[in-house]
Amino acid sequence: MQRSIVWFKTDLRLHDNETLFRAIEQSHQIIPVYCFDEKHFQKTEFGFSKTGKFRTKFLLESLIDLDKNLRTAGSGLIVLKGKPEVEIPKIAREFEVQKIYAKKEVAYEENKTEELVENELWKTKCSFNKFSTSTLYHAEDLPFTIKDIPDVFTNFRKSVERDSSVRPVFLKPKSIKSPEIPITKFPSLKELGSLNCKQDERAPIKFKGGETEALKRLNYYFFKSNLISTYKETRNGMVGESYSTKFSPWLSLGCISPRHIYLELKQYEKNVIANDSTYWLEFELLWRDYFRFMMKKYRNKFFQQNGIKTDLHSYSVHNQQLLENWVNGETGNDFIDANMIELKSTGFLSNRGRQNVSSYFCNELKLDWRYGAAYFEQQLIDYDVCSNWGNWAYLAGVGNDPRGNRIFNIEKQASEYDPDKTYRKLWLQQN
Repeated sequence: MQRSIVWFKTDLRLHDNETLFRAIEQSHQIIPVYCFDEKHFQKTEFGFSKTGKFRTKFLLESLIDLDKNLRTAGSGLIVLKGKPEVEIPKIAREFEVQKIYAKKEVAYEENKTEELVENELWKTKCSFNKFSTSTLYHAEDLPFTIKDIPDVFTNFRKSVERDSSVRPVFLKPKSIKSPEIPITKFPSLKELGSLNCKQDERAPIKFKGGETEALKRLNYYFFKSNLISTYKETRNGMVGESYSTKFSPWLSLGCISPRHIYLELKQYEKNVIANDSTYWLEFELLWRDYFRFMMKKYRNKFFQQNGIKTDLHSYSVHNQQLLENWVNGETGNDFIDANMIELKSTGFLSNRGRQNVSSYFCNELKLDWRYGAAYFEQQLIDYDVCSNWGNWAYLAGVGNDPRGNRIFNIEKQASEYDPDKTYRKLWLQQN
């Protein structure tokens, strides 16, 4: 009997999941597995946790939903905790599997973990099959090789839009054949090192993890409210749940796929309206792809202070007090402080807010941008390794910004995007 493991990572969904689809197609039985990697709940060299309380809660909710959906299809989720290179081969031996199916990684640490797991599996003659499940456009369909991808997004976008196409989605399996999988035991927030994850009433939206909630949000934003039709005009907003799609937390854990969003977007354009706003969401999904492909091209350079700019040799001096003031919303700049308090209180921040606090960190405080990126890694409910580090390098002038050293005029930004101080009053009122 051909028995295989599907190792879920940041692809926590049944729809449009090639890893799951191929495993079912090529196996008699599959065993769905998720491993809480102990490294993801430790501190980084920058002094922050890799996974903060908001994302931990969202992850747990997403896994509970995945287990529920798997059981509806006749399967279930086995949850492990520890080192994947130890736990995955152990469960493979226990169930006598011949193959492991998993999402393909591109970032440095994730690649290293993948290699460790693969090396251990080879010892037991268990093959490792990887599939790309995170992007809108498949890497093999790009009009250039990874090493030749343009370092300027506009050039990348024009070529891709002209010469590439988005692949069809994989259908959600109606049934999954698995050996009997016992009732799943999930670790508590406390066991994962997270406490006091209370919802702040000022939060723009109450995020709940899982594929079910992701598809519900998509349907609401597109078809129930038609908010997508004005997305380009509202996307720089800062207050409320309607100014942007808020898809990012679900995208980051793969509770929804960018291709599924694209498919529904095309349906909306066909049946309702196609305009600048509907295109702009596609544009944003392409930016997300771009950072992933850039990480694949430059590997660990995005985690170095000079980023991908090898000709730069100017280093910022670390200042712990300035860092803490920024983290706690105590810089003295009311616009920056309001944004940082929202981030600390909710794990979320608008796109406009992210750009301003990052620019302030790099250009006004003149701190090592990697500390800012590491704090975002801890704090953001929608943390995505490629988008986070790619965006921070961009704002710090060591990434893909062709102009370099992009400096935001914070006072001008505040007066333009929060002219009546509604946002600042909201987040500074209790602090």
